[in-house]
Amino acid sequence: MKKLAGILVTFILLCLAAAPVKAQTFPSPEWFRVRFQQAPLSERVPEPAGLRDFVTNGKLRLSLTDAIKLTLANNTNVRLNQLQYESTRFSILSAYAPFDPLFVSSFNANRSTSPTNSSLQGAQTLSSLNQNTSMGYTQTFQTGTSAGINFSASKNSSNSVFSTFNPSIFTTLNFSLSQPLLRNRGLFVNRAPIVIARRNLAQSRANFEAQVNDAVSSATNAYWDVVQARENLNVLRKSLEAAEATYQQNKRALELGALPPLDIYRSQSQVATRRVSVIQAEYQLKQSEDALRLILGVDLDPFVRALDIELVEPTEPAGELMAVDAQQAYEKAIQKRPELEALRQQLANDDTSIRVAHNGLLPDLNLSGIYSSNGQGGNRIDTTTTPPTVINFGGLGDALSQLGSFNFPVYGFTVQLRLPIRTRAAQATFGTNQINKQRDLYTLRSRQQTIRLDALNAVNQLEQAILSIAAGKLARDLAQKNLEAEQRKYELGAQTIFFVLDAQTQLQQAESSLVQSLISYQRAVTAVERATGDLLERFRVQIKEQY
Repeated sequence: MKKLAGILVTFILLCLAAAPVKAQTFPSPEWFRVRFQQAPLSERVPEPAGLRDFVTNGKLRLSLTDAIKLTLANNTNVRLNQLQYESTRFSILSAYAPFDPLFVSSFNANRSTSPTNSSLQGAQTLSSLNQNTSMGYTQTFQTGTSAGINFSASKNSSNSVFSTFNPSIFTTLNFSLSQPLLRNRGLFVNRAPIVIARRNLAQSRANFEAQVNDAVSSATNAYWDVVQARENLNVLRKSLEAAEATYQQNKRALELGALPPLDIYRSQSQVATRRVSVIQAEYQLKQSEDALRLILGVDLDPFVRALDIELVEPTEPAGELMAVDAQQAYEKAIQKRPELEALRQQLANDDTSIRVAHNGLLPDLNLSGIYSSNGQGGNRIDTTTTPPTVINFGGLGDALSQLGSFNFPVYGFTVQLRLPIRTRAAQATFGTNQINKQRDLYTLRSRQQTIRLDALNAVNQLEQAILSIAAGKLARDLAQKNLEAEQRKYELGAQTIFFVLDAQTQLQQAESSLVQSLISYQRAVTAVERATGDLLERFRVQIKEQY
């Protein structure tokens, strides 16, 4: 008994020690500055976080970094993309499923009573009771090897006088081992689903990083949209104030008789026209603010949604303006863009799938071996006496003792060859996987071309914005001087009011162009950083995983 128990315990421990599956956890991405906390799944969508921390003096006061924080914390699309990424983690657990150990046990009992038609059956009415118990453990390893151990015991009792053991107990301990020799042999082909699942997780992470990159870019552009609309409104209001001042001056001159009556309509018309522009700019600012609220998740909080937005990021860039070489930007983009990393993971999976499909073309040759031990116990009956008498009392212990001594072994092996005449399905899979790799190679090349164009366009946009800023400042200064000169000429009577109003319009246009150039520079910086894969580093956003 002790020897048998030791053998059973040792075998089970070896199987468990060799099992490849371990309890694994794949923590959700942690963000530096913005952390995505994985809460237990519930039926309610989490409330927006962190909005009221930025309320100051009845306004939602935000820097560009604050806007990025709120986007990553509250944007619905970002959250959906994050859940898609997190769901990919569980595919690794599914890939380990074929190597999960299995324990199976069963018990059944049958009692039967039947009439007899022969004295050789040992009773006029034959009554029997059969009880069977079995326990088995099976395990498939990553080498393709399948091992199992099974223990079964049966107890039979009847009222037949010819039974030499009554009740009789029969036990069997069976060891089995099976190993593929051609198809599905070795670590590679059996671990391929796990490797593919891990690459899929890395690919999903790269895709998620690209989606976060786009979300940060969209939030940044929406932020500057509001700033541009606000500054443009300020320019138009300033122009309206200048036109109203000119109109009041002309009105006083008309009252004093120093201005012809028909000349008052020109300045009055300019006031009306510029007031229309101010009204249009005010509503454009409201639309830009509503779009920013949607991206930041501000519209999810009724209290914060009603507050005005105050953006504190300066329009004028601080320090030296960015200078980027187009070739260097492209080389950096090729190295750091997450879209390319996702495609590289896909190509690696294509190679693995091709090798697995090639394995499917091989013949199926398996080697199996069994070894079992048997034991018997029970009350031994002397059937030569009338009535039959018990010679020796026994039970389950005798059967287990014989089982552990291996005095009644059964062993053997089997070699099975399955050689399909045609392997059309395997050939189709192999060919399809090769085509998939070719398609992904072209996709990679196309994406590299697109990224190169993005980098070139971003650099060109940056260079254009830098030149536009310098030209815009010069144009604004000259327009200001021209307005002062025309105003002086008008006061001296050398010019009509038309030239003053025209100079005011030119100054307003120059200031609006300068604002547009400054905002275009900020957008260009964002575009360059997005194209080169540096945008997340700028705002210190990191996606971390441990698996």
